[in-house]
Amino acid sequence: MNTTNLILIKLALATPWLIWLSVCDCRRHELPNRLTFGGAAVMAAVALAAGLDYLLMSLTVAFLSSLFMLLPFYLRAAGAGDVKMMFAAGLTAGPGVASDSLINTLNLLLLISFAGIILAVVMLAMKWVNTARLKHYLRCIFDWRYDRAEGRKSMPPKDTEACRVPFGVAIAAGLWCNLLIQLAYMV
Repeated sequence: MNTTNLILIKLALATPWLIWLSVCDCRRHELPNRLTFGGAAVMAAVALAAGLDYLLMSLTVAFLSSLFMLLPFYLRAAGAGDVKMMFAAGLTAGPGVASDSLINTLNLLLLISFAGIILAVVMLAMKWVNTARLKHYLRCIFDWRYDRAEGRKSMPPKDTEACRVPFGVAIAAGLWCNLLIQLAYMV
């Protein structure tokens, strides 16, 4: 299969799937298993159609990408849906056009991180999230006179809606940009 056609097929299949996942994450703060695993299964079938070697390299990128989310997951800064979506995103991105899994994994993680920063800044600017937790952490780092115990009392609970950032949107945007870069590299 031609690499350009493979990337176009991935873009065509991934775009509505990523939009749907983003909408679910924004509205309900959840990434349903049927959508994440379903998308991963479709992308695994596409990778298998490109060849067994391509599938194995895509699974390597998927595994490395999901490792990126394990620390935030264990710190309760990310949900299990984010980890599963990172796996599906890595499987979708595949080894890239240079067939170098590590380079494309780093590219994917960098794009997702930039998208997450942009999303967080937009949400802070639009006052869609409570800034008390951010202010507390910044004061803990930069103000040695700050009473951390007293500051912790004034923060909202972590599980409130005002503290949640739908990171699935950032994962979707980073993956989509990764696929566009792969396509631009081929043209």
